[in-house]
Amino acid sequence: MTQQTALTVPCPECAADVAFAEAPMESEIVPCGDCGADLEVRGTSPITLETAPEVEEDWGE
Repeated sequence: MTQQTALTVPCPECAADVAFAEAPMESEIVPCGDCGADLEVRGTSPITLETAPEVEEDWGE
């Protein structure tokens, strides 16, 4: 039986651990379980997180 280990990375907003059951994909958006911030995976080796940019409407500009 193989034991699975969750990957954890600190949240850039509140420093709480953000856990991944499996390796995330680059540009994936994940929520922080503590502060609720949307985080973007910016790198996968090692896993790096940044606050996801706010989605803004284009309004045809």
